[in-house]
Amino acid sequence: QVQLVESGGGLVQAGESLRLSCAPSGSTFNSYGMGWFRQAPGKEREFVAADIWSDGNTYYADSVKGRFTVSGDYAKNTVTLQMNSLKPEDTAVYYCAAVISYYSGSYYFTKGSYYDYWGQGTQVTVSS
Repeated sequence: QVQLVESGGGLVQAGESLRLSCAPSGSTFNSYGMGWFRQAPGKEREFVAADIWSDGNTYYADSVKGRFTVSGDYAKNTVTLQMNSLKPEDTAVYYCAAVISYYSGSYYFTKGSYYDYWGQGTQVTVSS
C-alpha cells in the first residue's frame, strides 16, 4: 500500500521561507506527477503547485506564482515545495499528492479529485 509522507512544516514569520518535502513510504508506484494542496481552517482545499513529468510542465496557483517553486523526481516519486516570501495567508495544512492515472491538461492536475495518493499533511503557520 502506498503512503506519502510530508515534512518540513513549521512556524515562521512573514517574509521567511520554508521547504516542504514529500516522499513515499511503503509500496512503490509509478505516477504521472505529484503536486501540493493546502487547506486552511474553515476553508476548502485548494491547489498550490504541481510537477507533472508526463507533460514536462509545472503548474502554480496564481496566489503563489513567483514565490513558490515545485520540483519533483519521477524516479523517486518525491516532490519538494520551496516557499519564499511567505505571507500569513499561506497558513494552512499542506498535503502532497500523486496522480497515477493519465490525464492531459492543466484542468486535471489542479483538481484534487484527480489525484490518487495523499499524505497526512504538514502544518505551515506564518505569523505577521
